[in-house]
Amino acid sequence: MTHVFHRHLAADYPVAVQGEGCYIIDAEGRRYLDASGGAAVSCLGHSDRTVIDAVVAQVNRLPFAHTGFFTNQPLEDLAAVLAQAAPGPLDHVYFVSGGSEAVEAALKMARQYFLEIGQPSRSRLIARRQSYHGNTLGALAAGGNQWRRAQFEPMLIEVSHVSPCYEYRDRRDGETPEQYGERLAHELEAEILRLGPETVAAFMAEPVVGATAGALPPVPGYFRRIREVCDKYGVLLILDEVMCGMGRTGTLFAYEQEGIVPDVVTIAKGLGAGYQPIGAVMVHDRLYEAFRSGSGFFQHGHTYMGHPTACAAALAVQRRLAEPGLLQQVRDTGAALRAALLDRFGDHPHVGDIRGRGLFLALEFVADRASKQPFDPARRLHARLKAAALQRGLMIYPMGGTIDGRSGDHALLAPPFILTPAQAAELVDKLAAAVDAVFAEIAPS
Repeated sequence: MTHVFHRHLAADYPVAVQGEGCYIIDAEGRRYLDASGGAAVSCLGHSDRTVIDAVVAQVNRLPFAHTGFFTNQPLEDLAAVLAQAAPGPLDHVYFVSGGSEAVEAALKMARQYFLEIGQPSRSRLIARRQSYHGNTLGALAAGGNQWRRAQFEPMLIEVSHVSPCYEYRDRRDGETPEQYGERLAHELEAEILRLGPETVAAFMAEPVVGATAGALPPVPGYFRRIREVCDKYGVLLILDEVMCGMGRTGTLFAYEQEGIVPDVVTIAKGLGAGYQPIGAVMVHDRLYEAFRSGSGFFQHGHTYMGHPTACAAALAVQRRLAEPGLLQQVRDTGAALRAALLDRFGDHPHVGDIRGRGLFLALEFVADRASKQPFDPARRLHARLKAAALQRGLMIYPMGGTIDGRSGDHALLAPPFILTPAQAAELVDKLAAAVDAVFAEIAPS
């Protein structure tokens, strides 16, 4: 009998007891290749000695000091490293304990910014359908996944949601990728005008959508046009890189590949790589100066923000990510893994799309490739895939509701950046075995 309130109360979880590189080992001695990084968290694997040593050293020196009384050196050093690394003038960092907290802080920061500059009517947020921004109430309201929102809907603030950039399903016949992106930018502009530009504070989006849509990248030029629309109406652009940032797509920040600079960016997961819980909001100098020259106080805060041990761990992680060749390895390994997935699943009758960037990849499953018809949600294909993969010693991150929060299934892959070619081959083989087993059961040929 467990006294833990687990995520799923009827589940029988194996007990994880050890991490070894790209593997987790359970109490029975079974090894699981972590092909999802947990939830795109463990970018350095589970036993990086330099990070572990940094945590131990900081605990020995100073485990905790409340930021209402003190700053601390790991906090200062980590902020400096991130500010130096971020393209554009995002030179100030607000630290929290995870992704949902980062999004909550970003939303409140956007609202208070407009109070600081004398535009109190701006409070509305626009986001995208099939987005995921966290599970606290503000973050959940921003997210556009209907299944996650449904039972909490009466408690959520009102947020407008426009179309995601979902080329596989939504780009029209005869429409170029650039034209598709332009159409979506016009949709955002129309929503700003419908609400009244003077009421809109921010537009929030994931540069590459993670959990709810499966490594969904934008079409070329999409974010440049979105940036232009936001600038036209004085709307802040908040990019949520909690899952896709910190090197996951092949550059430290995912927005680097879009040729733009956001006003606010949220990061977490790969920031601390799982060695400590930490998240952050990075803020454009223009916003910071409005706070500094205005009230001088952000009316927000958490007990564990700027936690010295968490910051020490994240600082060690960032120094590892900055080592020569590591992010190039992400790009090279990601390209090789994608090629292997295309080779194995490219002609599979139930794999409709293989997509992503870097080591952030996904397969979308369909009942019929020609029509892109999804499987009946009642079959719970994603849950079957997760179980079948785990039985074979493989951790993947499948989700249902890919299309609209109800229909559609995908499997997200986000392995550690240290994945070897042999482990990539093991990943593909075990995934193929799991996929074959599931489809033999639900869609026999």
